[in-house]
Amino acid sequence: MKAASKVYMALIFIFLYAPILVLIIFSFNDTDTMSRSVFYGFSLRWYKRLFEDRMILTALINTLVIAVVASIVSTALGTLAAIGINGMGKKMRKLVMNITNFPMVNPEIVTGVSLMLLFVFISNRIKGLGLGLVTLIIAHITFCLPYVIMSVLPKLRQMDSNLYEAALDLGCTPRSAFFKVVMPEIRPGIVTGLIMAFTLSIDDFIISYFASGTTQTLSIYIYSMTRKRISPEINALSTLMFLVIMILLVIVNIRQSADRRALRRKGTEGE
Repeated sequence: MKAASKVYMALIFIFLYAPILVLIIFSFNDTDTMSRSVFYGFSLRWYKRLFEDRMILTALINTLVIAVVASIVSTALGTLAAIGINGMGKKMRKLVMNITNFPMVNPEIVTGVSLMLLFVFISNRIKGLGLGLVTLIIAHITFCLPYVIMSVLPKLRQMDSNLYEAALDLGCTPRSAFFKVVMPEIRPGIVTGLIMAFTLSIDDFIISYFASGTTQTLSIYIYSMTRKRISPEINALSTLMFLVIMILLVIVNIRQSADRRALRRKGTEGE
């Protein structure tokens, strides 16, 4: 049974990652079209062409600006929201969490269309405010917020609630008690939420497509390339995006493992 389970897991991983491996290999293929499935030779010219393409560089800058701003803002708002939710009563907390988690389970196309309609409605009332970079940032903050809250809230529940009150009794102001006592305890959750928000923002296509207007992100640009003659540059671009996302996910997993080990050590010392 163990051998069969290992073979089954190997087949699953091959099915999931073989297409990505092929994409990475063919990003170095020395051919002028993606329709040729023969590897003609190793070449870095598509990576060179990629960084010489002004439209791709513009889309990259837009993507990074949106991801950085959306992740920072959603992390700040999500941390404050998690603190507020943690201080609520049990029934109210359950109600608020159900509302908070709704964007996570709601189909992205529904969220994208609804945000587009909202932005169009507002732009009709406020002249000069149309779909673009600002609406993209707002949309990304909207769908990143629940993930930040889900990352920070468990850390608040793990923290001893008496620590904050003890800090106040010892002369700390509420502000200094928060930054000196609460913040160090929940910092791992904040960092995890920040990285998750950044990753989700870079990776998003559906919501960005409906809220973008004339502004292009990398995912939208890749989609526009597939509707025309597909250049091998898309292989190089997809490879770089995959590597960035993979590195961020590895960092998140390492931090989560370190947090679990620290929690176990605390439990062992407490005993």
